[in-house]
Amino acid sequence: MIKFFSKFKIIFYTINFFLIFLYLFPGSFLGLVIYKDKTIQPQITSDFIVSSNHFYTFILVSAVGFLSFIKLKHVNNLIVYLVFLSIFLEIFHLIIPERSFQWSDLFGNFLGVITVIFVNYLINKYELLKK
Repeated sequence: MIKFFSKFKIIFYTINFFLIFLYLFPGSFLGLVIYKDKTIQPQITSDFIVSSNHFYTFILVSAVGFLSFIKLKHVNNLIVYLVFLSIFLEIFHLIIPERSFQWSDLFGNFLGVITVIFVNYLINKYELLKK
């Protein structure tokens, strides 16, 4: 599976394109498509301390990114990219009409990235001990 993603980095780039589009769209694009109202945001599960939608989204993006880039140099760049992306996309909500900056969204983004980084670290540590 890792070879599939590493050969087809276009999957990661496509997911990033859609993520950035959804974040920068004034209002909720998914709400517009599903409910025909861009003021309604579809909710996957109810929020816990952080925004669950943002958490799940950044887990998906981060996991696909870590499967796509397996060289250490690329992984380090990916970590920096994902952390800055999670912060900057939420900060842009300060200036986008019908969007609002929320700390729970920012922490959901960041926690999703950190979760995948931690899981990746544990997997790599276990593989080193296995050899």
